[in-house]
Amino acid sequence: MRVKELKRKSSRRIDISYIQSLGIQSYGDDNLYPQTLRNIIAASSTGSECSERFADFIEGNGFMNEQFSSYVVNRRGQTSDDIHALICNDMACFNGIALHVNYNVYGDIVELSHVPFENCRLLEEDDNGYVAKIAVHPDWAGNKTRKGKKIQVKKENVDYIDVFNPVKEVVLSQIEAAGGIEFYKGQILWLSLYGKNVYPTGRADRVVTEMSTDEGLSNVKYRNVRNNFLPAGMVITKKGTHTAFDDDGNEVKDDDANDSFSEMLVNLQGDMNSNKLLDVTLETDEEKPEFVPFTTQNYDKEFTVTDASVVERIYSAYGQEPWYCIRIGKVGFSGDILEDAFEYYNSIVSKQQRCIERAFQMVFRYWFETANPSNDYSVQPLKYVRNANVPDNN
Repeated sequence: MRVKELKRKSSRRIDISYIQSLGIQSYGDDNLYPQTLRNIIAASSTGSECSERFADFIEGNGFMNEQFSSYVVNRRGQTSDDIHALICNDMACFNGIALHVNYNVYGDIVELSHVPFENCRLLEEDDNGYVAKIAVHPDWAGNKTRKGKKIQVKKENVDYIDVFNPVKEVVLSQIEAAGGIEFYKGQILWLSLYGKNVYPTGRADRVVTEMSTDEGLSNVKYRNVRNNFLPAGMVITKKGTHTAFDDDGNEVKDDDANDSFSEMLVNLQGDMNSNKLLDVTLETDEEKPEFVPFTTQNYDKEFTVTDASVVERIYSAYGQEPWYCIRIGKVGFSGDILEDAFEYYNSIVSKQQRCIERAFQMVFRYWFETANPSNDYSVQPLKYVRNANVPDNN
């Protein structure tokens, strides 16, 4: 089938529009793409595992330059290594990062902080394709509170911060335009692996359907164990009737009907009540109690194929086939295999690592030379550490 015949059946991964009241480009049709994506990943056990492993390998063992990794970069006492760890998580989720830099009155960089990537939005491009500011809000969903009140998504609650441009003349003019250094909000270095001023999709975007399915399968398993009927059987016995008379001498049947049967059914659901007996009392005569075994429906077996294919696709989307093969027993669990897996995956994350290295280089090129005289911002790759041989005491 030709491409043009399929275009009606496919859609853009991110719908971008202009929100006039805020002066920004929306990140998704509801402006909540990154928030929704992070929630989908968090709800999937397999997705969370793969995303965390992806972030761990991007971070590696921190910067090669250990002196630089411990360098304090802001007034909160955070080090370069702390900032690096935070932006690696953003890169793993969204394929983008955001860093905030502060300047002194002379236009020198004096502070570096992490800005959650999901809190940033782009302003509309001008005629030259230039985006002058980044809009930052602590929660674009409008659920976060301060002093017990929700921070509404209004223009007065949004910080519009200049994009990163450390040229002194530019910084000094921005400080002057803000009304002085005390009103100046600094600059934001916003980077996307998809290109300049382009909202990225996360690596999980290609398997969001599978991740949502993974969450649904977990719910089915939970309800199958917690809410399924698992009694061993039912015992049916005779119930006698009691006849009474009212004040006028009319016969009245003593009806003991109540909700005890419904309450009993609730007490027979779930794993903690499995293999119990259900006692049912009838009003009809019978010679002896009767035992009726129950055959319950196990829903786990209905989704075995779906479960396996969903997990495999999520691992594949993150390029983690070696760990998937180990998980399903396709290959053995040995030090050599894990060592090869670590070496393989370090090559997978090299693109993300280079982007982060360039970001730090762009900032510290204009910082004090004592921060990192070597100009080395490379990351130590993760390596599989074999268990040390325990000496024989005999």
